[in-house]
Amino acid sequence: MTAYIMRRLLQLIPVLIGMTIITFAIVHLIPGNPAQTILGETASQEAIADLEENMGLNEPYPVQYGFYITDLMQGDLGTSLRTKSEISSEIWPRLAATLELTFFAMVFAIFIGVNAGIISAWKQNSWFDFLAMMFALVGVSMPVFWLALMEQLVFAQELGWLPAFGRELSGDPIAPITHFYVLDSLIHLDFPRALTVLKHLILPSIALGTIPMAIIARMTRSSMLEVMQSDYIRTVRAKGSGQFLVIYKHALKNATIPVLTVIGLQTGVLLGGAILTETIFSWPGIGRYVFEAINYRDYPVIQSGILVIAFFFVIINLIVDILYTYIDPRIKY
Repeated sequence: MTAYIMRRLLQLIPVLIGMTIITFAIVHLIPGNPAQTILGETASQEAIADLEENMGLNEPYPVQYGFYITDLMQGDLGTSLRTKSEISSEIWPRLAATLELTFFAMVFAIFIGVNAGIISAWKQNSWFDFLAMMFALVGVSMPVFWLALMEQLVFAQELGWLPAFGRELSGDPIAPITHFYVLDSLIHLDFPRALTVLKHLILPSIALGTIPMAIIARMTRSSMLEVMQSDYIRTVRAKGSGQFLVIYKHALKNATIPVLTVIGLQTGVLLGGAILTETIFSWPGIGRYVFEAINYRDYPVIQSGILVIAFFFVIINLIVDILYTYIDPRIKY
C-alpha cells in the first residue's frame, strides 16, 4: 500500500507542473494589460512602461514563469491588483467557505443519491424505482440558479424558515479560527451559533448538491443492478442470506468503485463551479472571488484561484485512487 501511495504521489509532480504552465499561459492570453488596469485608462505610456518593468511584465514569458514558480515555492501567490493585499491571506477564508459548502452539499448528495440508487435497484421496475429515476432526471436537468431562487422564495421569503443569504448573522460575526464556521462555532462551544451556521448552509447546500445527487443516484442504480446479477450474489442468496445483508454487505462494496469515481469528480466540479450558488446566496467563496477578479482583470487573483481549485481537484482524485485500493486490493497490483 505504501509503495502504491508513493508511486501515485510521484505521478502528481508532472501533473502539478503542467497545471502551473496551463494557468500561467491562460492568464497571459487574456486581453488587456495589467499595468494599464492598475494605473487606469488615463495613465501615460511612460508610467505604464515603468510599472511593467517593476512587475517583470516586460520580461520574456519563460523568465516570468520562472519568477512565478519561485514565488509559488515560497508560498507567495502574489498581490491582488484590486485590493493591494497578499492573495495568500485573502484566498484561504474564501476557499474555506467553498470547501465547507461543498462538503455539506456532497453529504446531502451522497446520502440521498446512494440510498435512492440502492433502493431503486432493489425494487427494480417498482413505483419507487420509476419515481426516483424521474426525480433524478429532473434533478440533472434543473438549472441551479432557478432552484436556488425558488428555495429563497419558498423557504426564506414565504415561510421564513431559513436564511436566504450569507454564512452567519450579519450583526453578530463569528471570531474565525479555521474559517470553517461550523467547526469554529464548535471550538468556541457556541452551539446556538453552530445551529445558525447550519441553517445558513441548508439552502445553498441543497441547491448545489441536487445535480450531483441525481448523477450519483443513477450511477448507483446502474452499478448495483450489474452487481446484483453476478454469480456470487446468487450464491449468497442460495445460502439463505437476507436481502438487506446481500445488498449492504456484499453487493454495495463491489458496486462502490464507479460511484466513488462519480463522487470524486462531482466534488471537484463543485469546488470550481459554485459561482452561481455563491452569487445568489451571497456566499463569500472562491468561485465568487475569482469571478469578481475576472471582472476587474485582476490577473494574479485569477491565476492563483484557478491554480488552487485545480490543485484541490487533483488531490481529490488522488484520495479517490487511494480509496479504490481499500475497496478492491487488486487495484494496487
